[in-house]
Amino acid sequence: MKEFAAPVERLAEHFQKLPGIGLKSAQRLAFTVVSMPPEQARDFADAILAASASVRRCTVCQNLTDGDVCPVCADPSRDTGLICVVSDPRDVAAIERTREYRGLYHVLHGVLSPLSHIGPDDLTIKALVERVGKTEVREIIMATNPDTEGEATAVYLSRLLRPFGVRITRLAYGIPVGAHLEFADEVTLSHALDGRQEMSI
Repeated sequence: MKEFAAPVERLAEHFQKLPGIGLKSAQRLAFTVVSMPPEQARDFADAILAASASVRRCTVCQNLTDGDVCPVCADPSRDTGLICVVSDPRDVAAIERTREYRGLYHVLHGVLSPLSHIGPDDLTIKALVERVGKTEVREIIMATNPDTEGEATAVYLSRLLRPFGVRITRLAYGIPVGAHLEFADEVTLSHALDGRQEMSI
């Protein structure tokens, strides 16, 4: 015997397919949706369908957009000689929140992962190489996550792009702001020491 009505079970199953959503969270979301007034439920469903139908990849940087070119690439005030390579569209949003970076982006839509059968052809690496070859880029910032797969992807890309003669940099990482040294692991401390900078007084 099923625990809930079939439509609720089916809705929960779909929610559970989303990243980071477990069984209990999926069930809670399903009950929230079925408790909505019909008009609100229709608006919710329409928003999902509209986003699925209209959102595509930017023809320049591969970020998600509802036009041919995303707002960042369309902004004439951005520094076109600087490209920040990220693995996911959410990383673009995170960097943009800092309001410090004024260059362009390139979204890989993943990282190299042999165990998950994700190779260079599964990412937007070819588009990045073509872009660097056709435009006057002076620096590429590797901003993939500092984990094993992110590091491997950054190393692979740097070797691939080195022949173009562009400067290739990696995001600095180390001790988080507000953290205590005693709780940092050896690898983090090592990176923090390697990436140390001169203090300005």
